[in-house]
Amino acid sequence: MATRSDARPNIVLIVADDHGREALGCYGNPAVATPNLDRLAGYGTRFTNSFCTTASCAASRSVILTGLYNHANGTYGHTHGVHHFRCFDDVQTLPLLLRQAGYRTGRVGKRHWAPEALFPWDWQQPEGAFGRDDVRMSESCRDFIQGRTPFFLYWASHNPHRARVREDHPLKPDDFGNPRSSFPGDQEQPFAEADVIVPSFLPDTPETRAELAQYYQSIARLDRGVGRLLDILQQSGRFDDTLIVYISDNGAAFPGSKTTLYEPGMRLPCIVCAPGGAGGSTCDGLITWADLTPTLLDVAGALAAPERFHGRSFRRIIGEPHPTGWRQEVFAAHTFHEITNYYPMRVVRTPRYKFIWNIAWKLDYSFASDLWAASCWQGALRAGRERFGARTIEAYVHRPRFELYDLEADPDEVHNLAAEPAYAEEVRSFCARLQQFQRATRDPWLHKWEYE
Repeated sequence: MATRSDARPNIVLIVADDHGREALGCYGNPAVATPNLDRLAGYGTRFTNSFCTTASCAASRSVILTGLYNHANGTYGHTHGVHHFRCFDDVQTLPLLLRQAGYRTGRVGKRHWAPEALFPWDWQQPEGAFGRDDVRMSESCRDFIQGRTPFFLYWASHNPHRARVREDHPLKPDDFGNPRSSFPGDQEQPFAEADVIVPSFLPDTPETRAELAQYYQSIARLDRGVGRLLDILQQSGRFDDTLIVYISDNGAAFPGSKTTLYEPGMRLPCIVCAPGGAGGSTCDGLITWADLTPTLLDVAGALAAPERFHGRSFRRIIGEPHPTGWRQEVFAAHTFHEITNYYPMRVVRTPRYKFIWNIAWKLDYSFASDLWAASCWQGALRAGRERFGARTIEAYVHRPRFELYDLEADPDEVHNLAAEPAYAEEVRSFCARLQQFQRATRDPWLHKWEYE
């Protein structure tokens, strides 16, 4: 093992693909198997108010790796296939800035960014080299972890994303990339449909339970990969010198979550294990994925110009249950998923309220292809159901210009207060705060307040 050449901590950023907080043991679900993520939470701090800023894979990853809202970095939606969104050429990314600060940079797993030149790595594995085998993916990192320090490792699973879209929508066991047999060196863990916990944003139907069982199986596979990564860090003597962050890019790939800025789509797990930190703690400070790049640069001693980022470092509140002097609102901005899914939304989220501006509210809400194909959604349509979970299908597809929810009284976000006269002043205040946010982040959609 190489000797330690720098006192700065190593950094490991673990990004899951479509993992909502409704399916984690340490966030209150006793039915799903996440012993290793629960172990990580026991070592570190579990954030209870952590949010992505856009609930779409590539767009969210662009925010994670730049500290800029995606409407400002240029990645308005997916980078791959026909969608072709990409960061502007002058954007400076987290791997570039950490490399310039003397960190050895490495990545494995899902990329979903563009252009490649903006994301330099000293070591990387080809995307898709390990498929859904996260244990083998972690094993591939062993030599990198044992090399010169300090290092930054970006570990990005393909689990628990849905595997593919099918034209005929039959329910099959590979909806979430679930193999019919175990991987070499890793034992698959199936779940009984009767044992899953159906969250309130989904209907409790046979189709939903079947998909949740597959979702749980994919999460368990992810968890075993994280467990192997933690074991390698410990076996290599690197664990105590490493800051580890676990997040998901956006919520679960179910209607009512992913691609929406309702709570299941944007309020996500965030576990931070810092060297010498407070093990098993929680923090209710509001943070977003725009904060990740400045935070990790701060940890690395490389946050030279904090004003260049839209986020801010939350390093000082790690381990603080109720941080004082911290922000009381965060913002979110979603525009595209696929190129066909134009439905721009801007959000203010406070500890109690959620305010949503549906910029193109006269349009039907636009579905991502994998969510439209979901068996739970197609089953609801075939059965002619009025409701999909707590929300009516009509309310899900046809949304008003403004939505305002009291999250303490209405955690499912179904009672819109925006049109009630008693909340007129709150609506005006939230509109003004959104416009200020848009001006500060040079949001191209700012002119919609006057144009439409």
